[in-house]
Amino acid sequence: MSKASVPELYGSMVFNDRIMKERLPKATYKALRKTIADGTSLELETANTIAAVMKEWAIEKGATHFTHWFQPMTGFTAEKHDSFITPQEDGSVLMSFSGKELIKGEPDASSFPSGGIRATFEARGYTAWDPSSPAFVKDGTLYIPTAFCSYGGESLDKKTPLLRSMDALNHEAVRMLRLLGNTTVKRVDTTVGSEQEYFLIDKDLYMQRKDLLFCGRTLLGAPAPKGQEMEDHYFGVLKPKVSAFMHDLDEELWKLGVPAKTKHNEVAPAQHELAPIFETANIAVDHNQLTMEMMKKVADRHNMACLLHEKPFEGINGSGKHVNWSIVTDEGENLLEPGKTPAENTQFLVFLIAVIAAVDKYAKLLRVSVASAGNDHRLGANEAPPAVISIFLGDELESILSAIDKGISPEDAEHTLMNIGAKILPTFTKDTTDRNRTSPFAFTGNKFEFRMPGSSVSVADPNVILNTAVADSLRHMRKELEGTSEDKLQDSLMKLLQKTLKEHKRVLFNGNGYTDEWLTEAEKRGLPNLKSLPDAMPALIEDDSIALFTAYHIFSETELRARYEILLENYSKLIHIESLTLQDMVKKDFTTGLLSYMSDVTAEALQKQEFSDTISVSYEKEILETLSSSSEAINASLKKLAEDTASAESEADEQKRAVKYHETILADMEDVRKAVDTAEAIIPQEYLTYPTYDQLLFSLR
Repeated sequence: MSKASVPELYGSMVFNDRIMKERLPKATYKALRKTIADGTSLELETANTIAAVMKEWAIEKGATHFTHWFQPMTGFTAEKHDSFITPQEDGSVLMSFSGKELIKGEPDASSFPSGGIRATFEARGYTAWDPSSPAFVKDGTLYIPTAFCSYGGESLDKKTPLLRSMDALNHEAVRMLRLLGNTTVKRVDTTVGSEQEYFLIDKDLYMQRKDLLFCGRTLLGAPAPKGQEMEDHYFGVLKPKVSAFMHDLDEELWKLGVPAKTKHNEVAPAQHELAPIFETANIAVDHNQLTMEMMKKVADRHNMACLLHEKPFEGINGSGKHVNWSIVTDEGENLLEPGKTPAENTQFLVFLIAVIAAVDKYAKLLRVSVASAGNDHRLGANEAPPAVISIFLGDELESILSAIDKGISPEDAEHTLMNIGAKILPTFTKDTTDRNRTSPFAFTGNKFEFRMPGSSVSVADPNVILNTAVADSLRHMRKELEGTSEDKLQDSLMKLLQKTLKEHKRVLFNGNGYTDEWLTEAEKRGLPNLKSLPDAMPALIEDDSIALFTAYHIFSETELRARYEILLENYSKLIHIESLTLQDMVKKDFTTGLLSYMSDVTAEALQKQEFSDTISVSYEKEILETLSSSSEAINASLKKLAEDTASAESEADEQKRAVKYHETILADMEDVRKAVDTAEAIIPQEYLTYPTYDQLLFSLR
C-alpha cells in the first residue's frame, strides 16, 4: 500500500469537484456546475479556461497525453491518445490543450460496431465531453469521459442512451413529485452500486490455455476432485497472494475515485467479489468499466489472470454483477425509502408500484439488457436467477400491497399499521425480510437488487431499461391523476395504486426461483421465459419497444435496429470463435496426449504379457477401451462440429444464424467436451499439454 493515508490517496488522480472549485475561476466553476445540473452548453471561452486548468493539473500528475475515453458497442472502452505538445518554430514545444479539444474529438467510427449506421468508407464519428463524469489521470494520460456518436448524430455507444434515460426519469419523477405536493425538488437521479464477481488464476497456467486466452472460458476440462461442495471458500480467509492483489486493487481504484468498499471470497474456488458504495448511475457505470480494467491490470502485476467471463469453469458457480438500483432527489431523499410520515408513505408507494409496473410491462427488455453468450451459461442454474423475471418484496411489504390490491385498509392486514395518507408505515427500511438470492429483482430495504447481469457486461444497458421503463410508468400514473382536485387526490391515488397492482401483481414472487414448480407457475401467469440471447433479442425491435424508446428519445428506431444487429452478430461471432478454438485445442493439444498415453499403456500391457502369461492386463485393457471409445466419439463429434459451424456461418440472416449457433453449435461443442473430459479424467497430467481444473482452481496460495 502507498504511504499516503486513504483520505490523501482517494481521488488523488481525479479532476473532481473539490479540485475544480479550488482551481477554476469562480465564474467558470459556476458555469460548469450549471452545465452539469441543467445540461446547458458551455461557451467556448469557458471551455478554454477549463481546459487550461485541467491540462496544468494533469501535467502535475505526470500526464503527457489526453484521450477521449468512450464506451462503444464492443462492450469495452476505447481511447485514442494525443500528446499535449505543440511544436514551435524554434524547435521547442509548448504544452497546450484547448476547449475545442476538451469538448469534441473525432475518432474513426467505421471500425466500431454500428449495425449498419456507418459503412467502411464513412469513417467520421465524434466524441463529446460528458462533464458530469470527472476526468482523471491514468498511466500518464488525462482521460476525459465522453459520449460517442456517428457523423449523423446517431448514438454508437453505451453512455449516450444512459444519459438520455436519466433525463427521462428525472423529468417524469419531478413531475410526479409536484403532483404529490413536493415543490422543492429540482432533480431526481438513479444511484447504482455494482457488485463485481471475478476469478483469479495463475497467469503462467492461464497462458497455456487457448480457450481462456481466446474465449475467456474453458471449453474442455474434467472436474477437479474438489469443487465448491464443501462450502469452505465463501467468506473464507484470503490467501496471501489474493490479499496482496486486493490491497493493490483498492489503492488503484481509490486513486481514481472509485469507492471500492467490500471485498471477499465468493462461493466457487478462486472466485472473489468487490462491491462499491452507491454513486449516480452515469458515474457508477464509468467506474465499473474502470474496475474491470484495473482488475486485469493489477492481476497481471501479480502474475495472475483475472477472469470476468460469466462461466469460466464448468460445474462450479459462474460470476454475475448485481446492480443495486435506487432513486434519489437532489435533496438527498431516497424515493424508495418507506419514510416515517404519511406524505413520505404515499410517495414511497407510488414509486414502488411504478417500479413493479415497469418491471412487469418491460420484462422482455430487461432480459435483453442482460443477454450475452456468456450469461446464457449462467442464468437458470442454481447459482444465478432464472431467465424468468420476477420481483421479491418480502412478506411485510407484500402484505401491505396485498391489502391495497384487495381494497381494504392496510391496517386490517396482518403486520401492517398504515392507511395511505393517514397513518404511518411500519419502519422497515432495512433487514426486516430475508434475502432471496434466487430472485432476479429483489427489494432490499431502500433499493432494488437486479441480480441477472453477467460479470463482463456494461451495467449501462440494464440501467437504460430500468430508467426508461420507470419513467414510462410514472408518466402513465401521473396522466391518470392530473386534473384531480386536491380533496379527491388521496382517494384517486388509492384507486390508481389498486388498479396498477391488479394489472401487474403477477410479477411478484417471494418463493424459490430455482424450482421447476416456479417455472410452471410463471408460465401460467404469462411471464416470459427467454432462455437465451436469440430468444430474447426480437423483443428489442417489437412495436412496443420501439414506441417506448422513441417516445422518450432514448433510441431512434434506426439506433434500436442497429443494436439488434450488433448484439446478434456479436453472439454468433463469439460462439464461432469458441467452436474454432475447441477444434484447435482437441486436434493440436489434447489428441497428442491421448495417443501418447494409449501407446504407453499398450506397451505396458504387452510388456507384462511377454514377462508372464499369468499376469492380468485387465486394468490396462479397461483404460484402452475407455480411451478408444472416447477417441471414436471425439472424432465423430469433431467432424459434426466442423460441418455444422460452416453451415451456421453461411447463414445470411443474423437471427437465424444466432439460433443455429445456440441450438446446434453449442450442443455439438458439448458433445465434443463430454468425450474429451471422459478421457482427460484418466490421462495423467504429464501427458497433457495444458493445465487441468485442479491446477487452475487451486494453484494460488
